[in-house]
Amino acid sequence: MGGRHVHGARRLLEGALDGPSDVQEGPDEEELVRAARGVVAELGAPERLLPLVRELAEGVGDPSGCALLSYRHVLGFDKLLLIDGGPRHMLRAHVWHPGSGAREDIHNHRSPLASCVVRGALGMELYEPASAGGGIAASWYRESLSGEEGDWHLEPAGRARLRLTQTAEYAAGSGYALPSYALHRAWCASTEPTVTLFLETGAGRRQYTDVFTGSDTHAAEVTKKPLGVRDYLAELTALADLIGLGRTPGGLS
Repeated sequence: MGGRHVHGARRLLEGALDGPSDVQEGPDEEELVRAARGVVAELGAPERLLPLVRELAEGVGDPSGCALLSYRHVLGFDKLLLIDGGPRHMLRAHVWHPGSGAREDIHNHRSPLASCVVRGALGMELYEPASAGGGIAASWYRESLSGEEGDWHLEPAGRARLRLTQTAEYAAGSGYALPSYALHRAWCASTEPTVTLFLETGAGRRQYTDVFTGSDTHAAEVTKKPLGVRDYLAELTALADLIGLGRTPGGLS
C-alpha cells in the first residue's frame, strides 16, 4: 500500500515523465532530461524527501521488491531503491562514503538521468572521445545485466582515448541532469557522507552501457548482493537520520 508521501511522489513522477496517456510515443530524451531535473529538484528538497524516506522505512510501498534492487553498487556507493516505476522510471537514494578517495569508472547510462545533492558534496567529471594520441588511454568495456538477479556482465570492447571536458562540484541543494550517452564519473567530495537523490527515466533503455577504466583487466562478472527486507528498512531509517539529524548511516554490509 502507498502512504501519502509515496503516493504524492509516484503521482509527480508519472505526471512529469510519462506524458499524456493518449499519446503513443513518450517524450524524447532531451525533454526527459529537463523533466527529470525538475522532478529530482522538487523531491530532493529535505522537507519533501525526509517524510518520504520515513514513510518507506515504516514499510509503506513495496519494501520486498525495492530491497531486491538495493545494494552496494559496483562503482562504490550504496544504492537504495525508493520507488520502482517499472521500465519508465526508477527513483533511488545514493549514499556516497568519504575517506577512500575512490572515484567511479568513467561510464554512461542506459537512459537519461537526473540527480540532486541532498547532503554533502559530489564531485563530477565529464568526458568525450578524444582523437588518436590525445586525452587519456582507457580500457573499454560494454556492461550489461545477466541472470535473474541482474548481475553486471562486462565484455571487453577494446581500447579508447577520452578527453576531460568539465570538472564540477555539486553542493547540497544543487544538481545535474545528463542524457544517456554522456560519459562521466562522480565521487564523494565531502568529509562526511554525501546523499543524492537519483532518477533514471525513459522506457527506451539501451541494452548496455560503456565503462572505461585505466586497468587492463576487469572481472567479467560482478555479482549483486541485494538487501533483505529487514536490512533495507534499517538502511532507510539510517538514511532518514542522515538527512534529518546529521547521523552517519551504518552502511551496507
